[in-house]
Amino acid sequence: MAQKQYADAGSALEGLLFDGMTIAAGGFGLCGIPENLIAAIRDSGVKNLTIYSNNAGVDDFGLGVLLQTKQVKKMVSSYVGENAEFMRQYLSGELELEFNPQGTLAERMRAGGAGIPGFYTKTGVGTQVAEGKELKEFDGVTYVLERGIVADLAIVKAWKGDEQGNLVYRKTARNFNPLAATCGKVTVAEVEELLPVGSLDPDNIHTPSVYVQRLLKGEHEKRIEQRTTRVA
Repeated sequence: MAQKQYADAGSALEGLLFDGMTIAAGGFGLCGIPENLIAAIRDSGVKNLTIYSNNAGVDDFGLGVLLQTKQVKKMVSSYVGENAEFMRQYLSGELELEFNPQGTLAERMRAGGAGIPGFYTKTGVGTQVAEGKELKEFDGVTYVLERGIVADLAIVKAWKGDEQGNLVYRKTARNFNPLAATCGKVTVAEVEELLPVGSLDPDNIHTPSVYVQRLLKGEHEKRIEQRTTRVA
């Protein structure tokens, strides 16, 4: 069994980062984001990144920290709210943005990971989403061709993982993480708990170890994007 465990995020990314690369990132808002790996990417100084992610975090956390340092050239995302710096860079022409419907982005990651170069979907037909893309009719219905995503690197965050790289996600963190984990040429995972091989129930594994090349145990901050409270 190849050694996959690394001491920290910096060493887990060693030799993988380069200017102009593409990165698929798991997470939804601030839930299930690979925050240690994101911080290590920031600290590396790598630039001109294209990032595939549901969103870009917030101004001072998640992928938002890479926007603050202007290391991102292009975002391919579904939702860009909660991030004023994202909005500022986009409106000023400093950041390229490709909007994808959320399900389309998820399926693009899944398709890329499954070796499917493209697929047709009804979502986006007749809107700006379909501009410049191939259209095809099936059974009298028009569909748009979307390309599968294969990224240079995928970064994901799991609840539990074993030393072989099998991963289990917890509740809402099982969002884009399983999909992103499949579509990287190299996948690096950070986990809350790192367990011996055989500790995980095989029937409950969400990402099999074959997709994961490197992993680390991280310390994670539980942030809430929008805290809503009421008087007791």
